Amino acid sequence: MRIAFVAVVVALMAGAVGQFVFFAHKIASAKVPETANADAIVVLTGGHARVNEAIRLLEEGRANRLLISGVHPGTTREQLAVVTSSHKPLEKGSVDLDRVALNTAGNAAETASWVRKNGFSSLLLVTSAYHLPRAEAELSGALPDVMLISYPVFSKDLKLDAWYKEPATMRLLIREYVKYIVARLRITVMGVR
Repeated sequence: MRIAFVAVVVALMAGAVGQFVFFAHKIASAKVPETANADAIVVLTGGHARVNEAIRLLEEGRANRLLISGVHPGTTREQLAVVTSSHKPLEKGSVDLDRVALNTAGNAAETASWVRKNGFSSLLLVTSAYHLPRAEAELSGALPDVMLISYPVFSKDLKLDAWYKEPATMRLLIREYVKYIVARLRITVMGVR
């Protein structure tokens, strides 16, 4: 009985490690889509690079509207324009600010409300490459009928191509993997109800 128990535990651990390696490889090999046009863009805050990239995509005409989700309540449009070096002001007609979302699940809920209110059928999702799997899961769960186009943003400080050699990157990916698994379980359980 003990041997069977140990075998099961070892098999589960090997499976978990294998799934994590697949997850990390998927993030490390993420690519920016060649054609990234949609009805709207959503960027999940968490760094200037994300917001900069989303504003650049809006300015290029990849979509007509942008939602910046998870903006600090005290942050103004003017401050965002200065920080992002936007070529045009972040006008209310083209850029909306979500100040309610506090986490990725909140981003998905607020984005879903915004998408439904505006009748969008496709959405360009901009966030960090390491955050993309969890953001995709949350938004797919909240917007099952909307086409999502994932647009990863890569940090210059994060060495994803050699994640297995970088302890800090590996810790970040492990934390993100655990959050991803928890999100998937929550979405699955809520979907069953």
